[in-house]
Amino acid sequence: MLLSLRIENFALIDRLELNLAAGLTVLTGETGAGKSIILDAIDAVLGGKVNGRVVRTGAEKAVIEATFCLDAGLMNWLKAQAIAPIHDNYLVCSREIRAGQANRSRPRVNGVVVDKQPFEQLRDRLVEITAQGQTVQLGQPALQREWLDSYGGDPLLHQRAQVAVAFAAYQQATQSLEKRRRFEQEQQQQLELFEFQLRELEAAQLSDPDELDQLEQERQRLTHSVELQQKSYQVYQQLYDNDQEGGTAAADLLGAAEHLLQDMAEYDPQIQPFLELVSNALTQVQEAGRGINLYGENIEADPQRLQEVEERIVELKQICRKYGPRLEDAIALYQQRQQEIAELTGGGQSLDALEQAQRLCQQQLIAACGQLTQLRQTAAQQLEQRLVDELRPLAMEKVQFHVQVQPVPPSATGADQVTFLFSPNPGEPLQPLSEIASGGEMSRFLLALQSSFSQVDPVGTLVFDEIDVGVSGRVTQAIAEKLYHLSQHHQVLCVTHQAIVAATADTHLQVSKHTVDSDGVRLNDPADETRGKTHEAFPPDGNDLKQEPDAVRTVVRVVPLTEMQRREELAQLAGGKTDPEAIAFAESLLKQAATLRQAASLATTSPEPTTSKATATRPTKSSKSRSSRKHPSA
Repeated sequence: MLLSLRIENFALIDRLELNLAAGLTVLTGETGAGKSIILDAIDAVLGGKVNGRVVRTGAEKAVIEATFCLDAGLMNWLKAQAIAPIHDNYLVCSREIRAGQANRSRPRVNGVVVDKQPFEQLRDRLVEITAQGQTVQLGQPALQREWLDSYGGDPLLHQRAQVAVAFAAYQQATQSLEKRRRFEQEQQQQLELFEFQLRELEAAQLSDPDELDQLEQERQRLTHSVELQQKSYQVYQQLYDNDQEGGTAAADLLGAAEHLLQDMAEYDPQIQPFLELVSNALTQVQEAGRGINLYGENIEADPQRLQEVEERIVELKQICRKYGPRLEDAIALYQQRQQEIAELTGGGQSLDALEQAQRLCQQQLIAACGQLTQLRQTAAQQLEQRLVDELRPLAMEKVQFHVQVQPVPPSATGADQVTFLFSPNPGEPLQPLSEIASGGEMSRFLLALQSSFSQVDPVGTLVFDEIDVGVSGRVTQAIAEKLYHLSQHHQVLCVTHQAIVAATADTHLQVSKHTVDSDGVRLNDPADETRGKTHEAFPPDGNDLKQEPDAVRTVVRVVPLTEMQRREELAQLAGGKTDPEAIAFAESLLKQAATLRQAASLATTSPEPTTSKATATRPTKSSKSRSSRKHPSA
């Protein structure tokens, strides 16, 4: 159960703290007063989609905090998530939404950020929001299938998960088979091309991406071998042994210089560093001379090797032109063609093997879909009876309802098309719900659907946003009684404009919109005059009214009504005025609601029959998400 709700800087709400009780609580007020903003805040703190515009103008962030009392199921959920309860009794959901960064905001549970999937499981246990816009969605076949599957409970949902697995396997097998068949019919030429390229690349024996550069260097050396011999001998003579007439080798010159420096060092130690430099230079020149001499002796012409190198270079350049432009590109293409040929030939599997695998997956899918169909048909019969029982008290005594389950090609959700067939009038044939039901009938149908889940649903709080729109007085009375009976098993919050529904509530909250100055002092609002003395009945937190604003802002206020205030509000809802006749009518509604409560307290509740519906769960949030609203002032 939702115990309290704290909202700061959300849309038109600057600060709001609500303490909520069990039973039926209604929120009333003028159109646009901010009732739906409160429901949007509840949806947001439970992970609903928001945007940065919901942050109040001028504020950096919006803060929402909802406190729930714990039961055994919620306690087990906290233990599974390793989250400690607050004072062993409470669970607090909170969310901060920063302006322009709404996508980054994530809800928290007792201060701990929770991942999306487990948080959605928690939401399904805490609050179920039913908005007026869902009556349009209710005609969608996909949503009708979700309702039926959810009503079937865990066994049906588990079997649908098995169908999804079987369908994925069948799709994969079918795709592999079709790919192989396309190859057999259309891509033989491509395979031949790939195989030709692979043979050519294999024949080239490509392994080293630097081979071409290395061969180019070797060809240069072999082509100029005689010149390299001659020049290496000349270098040897210049460095080490110059036998030309009048010529002196570098080693001889350095040796003479070394000898002179040795003599000089005997007289002056400062010469020693120069002597070491010359000695080192002499050693290096001698090593270079011997090395270049050895190099020249080992160089010899090899015409055969030169021919081999040139042929290999020509071959590699042809490969690069066709499959390059670089050798490493040709090597990469070789590896790619190996993989592509393996895929085109079925990875080693024959066409018969792929066909057999596809048939096996198809058989498994059909069997899984058959079991799912049986479970859906059983759930459909149970839902039909339950819904008719729930619709009769809603002034639909002669209603007929049938869940049609028709075969369709298998998919991830089974092989059934689910259609809700509906006939509100005797003698009229059953037709699809979306084609025949009026707006008021759709609202009652949605309320009855919610009631069908009420006995087996673990959710603690049910929220209804104008579920009574578009219905007459007699039907409104039936809806009011249905909401009251729901509140005997759940906490129910309801936004309404109907006096009959509001009179049935255990708690009545009046939502209003006001203008205030920069200090938060309420200004005189012309709308107050149209509501008689309402502004006197609902004082603005003790602040005197002001005429001239310093900086005008709009705020939303919520006030729990006393008995006197409640009579005036009901009179306003019923007739838009608070004259004695309207007040008398409001009092009659309150007496009628008191009679309903007394009858409910005296009635003997018969035990619920034990059925497979005891494991039923509501559809996921994605199929029943609260319709988004825009707040121009946010």
